[in-house]
Amino acid sequence: MGIKEIIEISKPRIVVLLVITAITSMYAASKLIGPELDYVGLLHIIIAGSLASAGSSALNHYYDRDIDSLMKRTSTRPIPSGRIKANSVLIYGLGVSVLAVVYAYLFINPLSTFFIALGIFFYVIIYTAWLKRRNWSNIIIGGFAGSAASMAGWSAATGSIDPLGFLVGFLVFMWTPSHFWCLAMKIRDDYAEAKVPMLPVLIGMERTSKYILLSTLVLLPYSFMLYAFGMGLVYLAFAAASGGLMLVYHYKLTKIPTSEFAWKAYKVTAPYLTIIFIGVALDAAFHFRF
Repeated sequence: MGIKEIIEISKPRIVVLLVITAITSMYAASKLIGPELDYVGLLHIIIAGSLASAGSSALNHYYDRDIDSLMKRTSTRPIPSGRIKANSVLIYGLGVSVLAVVYAYLFINPLSTFFIALGIFFYVIIYTAWLKRRNWSNIIIGGFAGSAASMAGWSAATGSIDPLGFLVGFLVFMWTPSHFWCLAMKIRDDYAEAKVPMLPVLIGMERTSKYILLSTLVLLPYSFMLYAFGMGLVYLAFAAASGGLMLVYHYKLTKIPTSEFAWKAYKVTAPYLTIIFIGVALDAAFHFRF
């Protein structure tokens, strides 16, 4: 198993995204709730979060090896292309996932460890093994795996999870459907070939585009609502700008429900999570309200 293949099955982009949500949440919690940020603790959440994301991603590669070979987008992944043995990926995924939980328990705190374990469980068991091939709601419910990373960061700072910490983490859950359904529209034929019941396969492109718009129409006021729970004006500006841009593109998608425009909408939707969590951190650093 080469370094290139290890990196690929670990899905580094997802690792980076989830670590960003964890460390920005930890920073914000330390500023808004207290105690002061522990920089050694920040390093621990980066390590534990990276291990958890890499391990669960590898297990996703292992479980989906059969349908990956049927889809053009995933047919060149290490297992279906024959570059790595499936059992090696299974051992790596299980080992790194267990290591993440043990590391978090030893060096962070029990509640943060719980959220890290919950994130692995939701992504591997709830989303990948249970829902992905059975129900169109797969990506909605499975989206909580990403929320767990933010909650792990928040609870690493405070040792608890208060309403604001939960609501900040839940932003990931609220964002996931519109983000992933844009991708599903782009590769609808791949999912149809693999018989994966993603929304565009079941109800078509036009109706899916309307669900995407509806999801964004729910996300936008939800993100604004966090102001009532303690976020400030800096965060509100980030939420309005990034959410407003998504809304424009998702409205246009209902008028042009093609795979090409869905890909454009996906590229607009993808940076939202990074932007909004940077907004959370900057708001905590320069916190002011009316």
